[in-house]
Amino acid sequence: MIVRRLIVVALALLLAVQVVRNAAVQALAPLHPESAAKFWKHHPAVEISQGLADIGTASRQRSKINPATFAMIDDAALKSPLSPEPFLVHGVQLQLGGKAEEASRAFLAAQRRDPRSLPAAYFLASYYFRAGAALEGLKQTALLARLSPEGTASVAPYVAAYAQNRANWPQIRELFRTQGDLEDSVLAALARESANTDAILAIADARHRKPDSVWLPMLLDSLVASGDYGRAKAIWTSIGGGHAGNRLIYDSDFSSADAPTPFNWTLASSTVGLAERQSGNRLHVIFYGSEDGALATQLVLLPPGAYNLKAQIVGAPTHAEALQWTLRCDKARDPIATITADQAAKHGWNFLVPANCPAQWLQLSGRSGDVTQQSDVTFAPLTLARGAENG
Repeated sequence: MIVRRLIVVALALLLAVQVVRNAAVQALAPLHPESAAKFWKHHPAVEISQGLADIGTASRQRSKINPATFAMIDDAALKSPLSPEPFLVHGVQLQLGGKAEEASRAFLAAQRRDPRSLPAAYFLASYYFRAGAALEGLKQTALLARLSPEGTASVAPYVAAYAQNRANWPQIRELFRTQGDLEDSVLAALARESANTDAILAIADARHRKPDSVWLPMLLDSLVASGDYGRAKAIWTSIGGGHAGNRLIYDSDFSSADAPTPFNWTLASSTVGLAERQSGNRLHVIFYGSEDGALATQLVLLPPGAYNLKAQIVGAPTHAEALQWTLRCDKARDPIATITADQAAKHGWNFLVPANCPAQWLQLSGRSGDVTQQSDVTFAPLTLARGAENG
């Protein structure tokens, strides 16, 4: 009876030691394989971590990898058949030996063992792209996006670069059918360059062609920056929900906030002041008076010629120069016409658009005086017509 108890106690102690050793190994192996080896040198986690560390050192030193390192990882694979790392290493080994198809099978084996393996997704994406299997490569890229800490933002530029080639558009559209989040990021990455306009319009599906689509204002800004005002306005009209009529100012009655900028009003909510649409087709403006700045801005495309703007105002600015209307040609520093809001309300505003000015910024701005004074006014609907009027 005493002997049996001693055996039970001894087995319990041995089991406890084994558990402690295993826990220590699992905790230390990924970061400190040399320390973990002191607990259990031939544990598969130790062999894998030590092997990967040796491979990394050899790669940095551009030296040949010791065959014993691969043998150690092979041994770990036999002991731990569910670990993905040995298959990743074997895949790289095959890849370096020019056996790409066999390497891909090793990477797939690693991914089956750990579907969240970033390296497996990376190597498979690389293999598929090189093999011409674009859609499979894009699927692995999308998986990379889901797994990486930065999400879709980390891989969107790479998919965007792939989308710049017209031949790849069918595969991109197929990918987006199941990767809506990735589509947003890729379209936004493409929208930073106006040259990608055709690609965006070709691959964006109906769910991502709306006035509030993230990429739309970015693309419009890119097109405006490149001077392609006509195309920017056409896209703004067809996707942004703006009108396609001959009105010279969009939302002149301050009733339509849905269409995006820059062909709709950009209204301030800043340290300069506050501008907001109000019921009754009015624009309420509060200028704080402490610093200069824009309160309401819109990009317009007025053909060369004379114009008259009527801008009724309720309330009075605190001083004559507090609120001003200006018209400035895009990319020019100085305005081509300026008038105070008070004068525009009383007499109308006549101005001339020159021939070399295809796009203009119409802006209501605040100008501070010697003493900080707040202006609180409301604008009624604006009227802009071609031709000057006597006032």
